Amino acid sequence: MCGIAGFFDPKKRISDPAGALGLMTDAIFHRGPDDSGEWFDPAAGVALGHRRLSILDLSPAGHQPMSSPSGRYVIAFNGEIYNFHRIRQEIEKVEGNHPWRGHSDTEVMLAAFETWGVEDAVRRFTGMFAIALWDREARCLHLMRDRIGEKPLYYGWSGNVFLFGSELKALRAHPAWQAETDRGALALFLRHNYVPAPFSIYAGIHKLVPGAVLTLRTESDPPGLLPEPVPYWSFAQAVADGLDRPFGGTEHEAVDQLDTLLRDAIGQQMVADVPLGAFLSGGVDSSAIVALMQAQSSRPVRTFTIGFHEAAYNEANHAKAVARHLGTDHTELYATPRDALDVIPRLPELYDEPFSDSSQIPTSLVSQLTRRHVTVSLSGDAGDELFGGYNRYFLGRSIWRTIGWMPRGLRSGLAAGCTTLSPACWEALGTFLPKKVRPSHFGDRMHKLADIVAVESPAAMYRRLVSHWGNPGDVVCGASEPETVFAEGSRTPDMNDFTLKMMFLDTLSYLPDDILVKVDRAAMGVSLETRVPFLDHRVVEFAWRLPLSLKIRGNEGKWILRQVLYRYVPRDLMERPKTGFGVPIDSWLRGPLREWAETLLDEGRLRREGFFRPEPIRKKWSEHLSGKRNWQYHLWDILMFEAWLERQQRGAGR
Repeated sequence: MCGIAGFFDPKKRISDPAGALGLMTDAIFHRGPDDSGEWFDPAAGVALGHRRLSILDLSPAGHQPMSSPSGRYVIAFNGEIYNFHRIRQEIEKVEGNHPWRGHSDTEVMLAAFETWGVEDAVRRFTGMFAIALWDREARCLHLMRDRIGEKPLYYGWSGNVFLFGSELKALRAHPAWQAETDRGALALFLRHNYVPAPFSIYAGIHKLVPGAVLTLRTESDPPGLLPEPVPYWSFAQAVADGLDRPFGGTEHEAVDQLDTLLRDAIGQQMVADVPLGAFLSGGVDSSAIVALMQAQSSRPVRTFTIGFHEAAYNEANHAKAVARHLGTDHTELYATPRDALDVIPRLPELYDEPFSDSSQIPTSLVSQLTRRHVTVSLSGDAGDELFGGYNRYFLGRSIWRTIGWMPRGLRSGLAAGCTTLSPACWEALGTFLPKKVRPSHFGDRMHKLADIVAVESPAAMYRRLVSHWGNPGDVVCGASEPETVFAEGSRTPDMNDFTLKMMFLDTLSYLPDDILVKVDRAAMGVSLETRVPFLDHRVVEFAWRLPLSLKIRGNEGKWILRQVLYRYVPRDLMERPKTGFGVPIDSWLRGPLREWAETLLDEGRLRREGFFRPEPIRKKWSEHLSGKRNWQYHLWDILMFEAWLERQQRGAGR
């Protein structure tokens, strides 16, 4: 895992290109503290920079940027190619005695590009990656990103210079940087709590979409022109193919095949020349990853858990029980509220653009703990999206089956009835329900249910379920919300099942733009590499061949993944309600964070900055403080933008 940065300056306007590139790579030092490298093609105006976190081939033979033996290709690469040994063997069959200099995956990638060309080579890679590849012969710059989007890559023209890098802070460090906050992207952020690709918070600066190659032809493309990314792998096509060719074996055969696929993916991802471990929350996903790691390891796997003293947020006891059964070398840290609160001032710098999934806080804490002991950690992310684990898959399905037959007017009447009573009244009525079936924040949930019941279609219901601010245009001044994959008419594979559609959209946006961003920035902020075995594309493609009945049964998801897990861990250790990985932001905003939040939400401040209309924000803040409503998610969105903006303004003033 590393960080990359670079630029193309066609007019040669940067008087000190080495200094400019140094500023860019220094800005992402945390992504690669072990080594740095720079490479220039002065005639073309191309510069590639690299920060290295040494994982494979710790010798100087793994140094980047790296040139191919013929000198045609030069690469700066962030990530890992897990099947590089197999690719190396294929190349040797084609070429015979290839002049290898070391045993890094980077060197194998360069040989693959020379052997098969750019697109044919990248299709052979199994792994996570963001790649900048300069072709000295064709005079073009290729940017590539892995299939699902584990590794970040930003790019765009700033002035007359094309900039790219692993994080926005690398682009901002370049002397040519000039960009304004994109109000449309800000509206998207308030809806989703992240900025979905291809947008970034800055106008004209983009995230490269997963599974694509962007090729800038430096001698023919006019400065300022952004070519369209070309897919080398399509998740939508993989889904369509899976639905067209469903798995035809028995349930037992499906479990066997998933077990085999996961074993192979995990086995490949356990290869490292540095200490390696895994996050273990005690849930199904992380427990399955750790169980299959331990099954292939001759010594105890290192596992790591963060615990909280607040019972509603704590899974450490479950993780310890799983670790004890599997015989892992387990480390846990119980975090205090002070530990968690101390993370908050670092969030704007860590996440680099507005990001308000509050589980970023415990993710940062577990990453800090893990990095004290290992350099690489496997995680169980993506199990929910692939195998049907989120509550909304059951909630949305159940609600629409119940109310979908009703005329829209009747549903609107039901919605109005739900909001006749205040959340406080619903809370009081909820006390008559058995504790087992009474959800937390019952009153707020009844009002949210009213919003959902009134929608006109399943697609609109899903959009509402994944939205924080339902109408961000009412809050962001001068914003026109851009269309995304969540739009009703977006091009998606033909699927009649509402739950499948939700799982598809979650994997297309929520997974890469929220979950994977959260983990990448938290881990790389402490120079920790994370790996996600569920995102091996062979596992993804197999998951979409499975019928929904092998994923969701009744109100329980991940059925097939549970069957794999039960081969290694007793069922009674896993049968419990799903717990989110969160922190009590709602009570903190009324307590230790109140003064900080009040400063950022000051009405005069909001008016001066001109991004938000203060009235709806101040109304929610007042209702939250009084306990009348729980607006933690909406307020955290605003607070994370304001903290980010304050950090940018301080940086600009230096």
